[in-house]
Formats: sequence, C-alpha cells, structure tokens
Amino acid sequence: MDFGSFVLAASTADLADATEPAARTHADAVEFRMDRADTPLEALAAYDGDLPVIATNRVDWEGGDAPDGPERIATLEQAAEYDAVAAVDIELEALRKGGNLAIPSETAQIVSVHDFEGTPAPSEQRALLTAALDRGDVGKLAVTATDPEDVPGLLSVTREFAKAGKAVATMAMGEPGRHTRVITPIYGSRIGYAPVDPERATAPGQYTLETMATLIDHLSPR
Repeated sequence: MDFGSFVLAASTADLADATEPAARTHADAVEFRMDRADTPLEALAAYDGDLPVIATNRVDWEGGDAPDGPERIATLEQAAEYDAVAAVDIELEALRKGGNLAIPSETAQIVSVHDFEGTPAPSEQRALLTAALDRGDVGKLAVTATDPEDVPGLLSVTREFAKAGKAVATMAMGEPGRHTRVITPIYGSRIGYAPVDPERATAPGQYTLETMATLIDHLSPR
C-alpha cells in the first residue's frame, strides 16, 4: 500500500459480505480489527472485497482486546500472507520487546504508539515517531488531548515530519482533540480512521466514516 498520500481507513471487526461495500464509497482501505473478531484468519481467507486491508491485532495493554504473547504476533504474521492484506499495524513497544515481524517485503508496516493518558511534549512525540519510523514504513502516534492546548504541538510535529518526507499518521483522541482527525491530514498525516459501524467505534472521538470523508474532502481534497 502506498502511503505517499492520505489513506482513509474504515475500521471494522467484521469482514462479512456487506461490510466492505458499505465502506467502499468513502474509504481507501479497510482496517480489520482482528483482536475483536472471532475467527480473523478465516475472515481474511473469505474476504473478496475491493479495498485493501490493514490488519490490526491490537494488544490489550494498548487499547485492544488481544492478550499479549507469541500467538498474537504469529496470527498477525499469518494475516500478512494474504493477498488482500496490504499493511499491518504493530505497536512500537511490542517490537521493542520481541523484535521485528516476519512479514512479506511488499506488506507495509505501520508502527504505532497510543497514549490514553495524555499528550506527551513535542520532544517526546518526535522521539516516538522517529523510533516508529526506524522500524516501519509509517509511524503512527495517537495521543489523548485533555485540553485544546494539547493540539498545536501535535500539528507542528506532524508538519515537521511531513516536510521531511516522513510518512506519519497522527491524531488526538478524546473530545478536545476530536477535530484533529480531520485537521492533521492538512499538516501531512497519512492515515485517518473511522468506523464502518458508528456504534462500534474503535477509539475515542472517532467521526462516522461518511462525516470523516466529507470533512476531509472539503478541507484537504484527496
């Protein structure tokens, strides 16, 4: 998957027949939350949609439902073997603990950090994104804004990396940072996320898929 331009990913734990067509109008990819699916590898084997898949098997200590351990990593590596899977998402901390993923060279690797407590200082944001980019094709940083004043630093860091030609995906979770989901693409963020089913949002502050696509197209046409 080419992250040279912005990609809007429709997040879902269900790859059933009706899911991908519902996302196709607005999204560029499907983020498949394997950690919230009953039989994720079977779902990938049966998937015949048009949109490429970003496979995410999020660990429990970083906001997901998958227990930590080698089985989780092995399942994600197996997912990367499917032709439909164009990218995988793995936590920076997991790579620091266990080494690199064994995935095909053509599969992009998104290395992510989620901070559910607050927004690190810009210097720490830079350090985290740099470490993520050292290990992956895209560095993803999701922080939690507790005040609108948390946002300008994130936008500045995003722009700094984008101007340097680095592929980063940034956003601030929580209500004070909700608008960043449609603003950071203007500053160079390469990935945005919105749920296929609004009642099953995968992170705090997500817009609906249609709303997200509409706002981004008005503010920063793809």
